Amino acid sequence: MPRFRLRLFGFVAGVGLAACLASAAEAGALGVVAAENFYGDVARQIGGAAVSVTSILENPNQDPHLFEANPSVARAVAAAKIVVYSGIDYDPWMEKLLAASPRERSVIVVAALIGRKTGDNPHIWYDPATMRLFAERFAAVLSDADPAHKAEFAANLARFEGSLAPIEAKIASLRARLAGTPVAATEPVFGEMFARLGMVVRDMAFQMAVMNDTEPAAKDVAAFENDLRQHRVRLLVYNAQASDPAAEKMEKIAHAAGVPVVGASETEPPGEDYQHWMAAELDAVDRALPASRP
Repeated sequence: MPRFRLRLFGFVAGVGLAACLASAAEAGALGVVAAENFYGDVARQIGGAAVSVTSILENPNQDPHLFEANPSVARAVAAAKIVVYSGIDYDPWMEKLLAASPRERSVIVVAALIGRKTGDNPHIWYDPATMRLFAERFAAVLSDADPAHKAEFAANLARFEGSLAPIEAKIASLRARLAGTPVAATEPVFGEMFARLGMVVRDMAFQMAVMNDTEPAAKDVAAFENDLRQHRVRLLVYNAQASDPAAEKMEKIAHAAGVPVVGASETEPPGEDYQHWMAAELDAVDRALPASRP
């Protein structure tokens, strides 16, 4: 289970989430609350002007594992017509908020769409196939709620799915070159993409300890350090959004050893959409591990 060191943050308090949804309802738009901003982004791409989307976790300086919902978030969830969250213990606060405001609404748990269960890697959005399934489900829910705009939703869905084609092509290209490459990470944030690329991930015990907010075992720390210093791994991916002393130490060792380092964030960067975010992450891997030149 991923760590959730609960702490109250003020970045949501002044946003007026419930007020935004109330205004949307008056304007005829369907109020949607997404636990994470990448789901909110895709929901907006599919729904267009027919939806008013509020994303809860969207601050790039916020460690999602330290989040605690405040009353403003609770009111927004209570007012929403559609709620989206990741599931499998990544955002357990959403389940509590839904239980606290029982009413008729549509709820999409993305992990359930792809058959994942508690204990699996919770960072499921790093596989574009997951987001395609979410988009299809969201379009179906919207069509049921607002049949007058069904054709528009279908067109937006087709456009979104088409925009994933270059990302899938990039994944296929990198996989052909990098499958079997040994890599490591400070946390399993990038794990789904590693799997799509066919890379071999080492030092998982260390990653799981950091994700679960426990101290990595001394033997796991030593193994990780040796992998970096002896170049048994060719790339290190670190969580660009969550700080941990053990993880920071590994990043420093990687830099000192000349092992390429790439950051992976847990929420979508400001001003980007999901497609450009994933493309940028893949480009970073490509630059870090360039094709050998003859």
